[in-house]
Amino acid sequence: MSLVQSIDYAAIAPPLVIAITALVVLVTDLFVPDERRLIAAYVSLVGTAGALGVTAWLATGEPRRTFCFASGGCTYVTDDFTLFFQVLFLAALLVVLLLSLPLFGDGRMPAGEYHALLLTSVTGMLVLPAARDLLTLLIALEVVSLPAFVLVGLRRGDSRGSEAALKFFLFSVVSTAFTVYGMALVYGVTGSIELGGISHALVGVRAHPGATASAAGAGVVLVLVGFAFKISAVPFHFWAPDTYQGAPVPVAAFLSVASKAAGFAGLIVLLVQGFRPYADVWGPVIAVLAAVTMTVGNVAALRQWQLVRLLAWSTVAQAGYLLVPLGVASSSLSRGAVLDDGVEATLTYLGIYAAMNLGAFTCVALVARRHPRAAIDGVRGLAYTAPVIAVLLAFFFTALAGLPPGVAGLFAKVVVLRAAVDGHVTWLAVVAAVNTVIGLAYYLRVAALVFAPRAEPGGARAHWADPSGSRRAGMLALGLTAVVTVALSVYPQPLLHVAGLAAH
Repeated sequence: MSLVQSIDYAAIAPPLVIAITALVVLVTDLFVPDERRLIAAYVSLVGTAGALGVTAWLATGEPRRTFCFASGGCTYVTDDFTLFFQVLFLAALLVVLLLSLPLFGDGRMPAGEYHALLLTSVTGMLVLPAARDLLTLLIALEVVSLPAFVLVGLRRGDSRGSEAALKFFLFSVVSTAFTVYGMALVYGVTGSIELGGISHALVGVRAHPGATASAAGAGVVLVLVGFAFKISAVPFHFWAPDTYQGAPVPVAAFLSVASKAAGFAGLIVLLVQGFRPYADVWGPVIAVLAAVTMTVGNVAALRQWQLVRLLAWSTVAQAGYLLVPLGVASSSLSRGAVLDDGVEATLTYLGIYAAMNLGAFTCVALVARRHPRAAIDGVRGLAYTAPVIAVLLAFFFTALAGLPPGVAGLFAKVVVLRAAVDGHVTWLAVVAAVNTVIGLAYYLRVAALVFAPRAEPGGARAHWADPSGSRRAGMLALGLTAVVTVALSVYPQPLLHVAGLAAH
């Protein structure tokens, strides 16, 4: 099938801006001396702000399509779903860039390479929700993953980071193998790489049960397994705790929010637009994955002593909650519009989760500057030495637990549970509710420790005094995430409205 020659550059503007920014950062780094390495950070911030502005402009117009086939299908579509994720990715990138400024103080982290890799990964993320064929989805997914491997182990002389990067790489290679094999089976059965063409062909395949239908079902499940690695769903989660702990904290925050959201963007596009006729096959798999992921993530988090590792297991559990609304496809009564409502619930939860989790990681990054091991016991008495950080850390953890004053987290949990009940998978809603109670134990444990009596004598406040711009940038990132989380706690309707438009 030949491509139409005209290209709508406005449609691809957000990833194009970020890709150009990455190139500018690399070129600039060749001519800028090491003592002025933060120029890369400022260029990245300007490029991110520009991409956000372009995305906001696109949101005011009609959906756009480009790289279209003569048959009518298009490779790249900019609609409400695409813009929802693009805003989320760029907002997360903005916070991570601010949070990353302290990484370059000791010269162990090359600033130019770090920012170029980060921007390149986000370029792939911006393409993922817009992709409407298997090849574009696969290439975008690998563009997201390949720079992330290097980011985890980029810090010089960090053996733990190198080990974490290797584990991340090996597990990702396995997941890619599953994904490619599954896509090959689907293409072999349907003869199409366009998601619309695949969906239409699968309807015909389902009408004639046999070996072909079984091969298509196997392909769908294999692709699902490949994406389960990307979103760290159990039992494909083993890379996540070690990778998060070994990576610099801003990189761990990036993986836990932006990278996970990218995995969900690709997964939702595939399941809803391409594999919808096989909802009775992938629906039960999603439901079981959701239940197991929630349970294993929460139970494992109870035993952690290190903050980043605790948040890593929390991220695994959160992936389970995000899968719950998609699990409504396991019920024969929940196809069609009810599945779209499930997607809306997942997007709503994802938006709230991104703000809460970025805020929690920002607090941990600030704490880790004084306590490099970031042990949970290190936040004991934090309210007496850094009251602002302590209050916000407790706020974000209570929000993740779904308790006031973090009402946004409670609202997210209610949306997920309601979607499961409305979708006639009540057993999954019960599992999610039980897991929410389990999560209270480790979230509230950290929140309570920050107000516990200090384990060391007074005078520690001076350790938090830092005249450098890096700490001010960290506090700015913390303020941004706090404002968004508080706003979603008070007035979540705009997010719900946007998620509804994106899902339908």
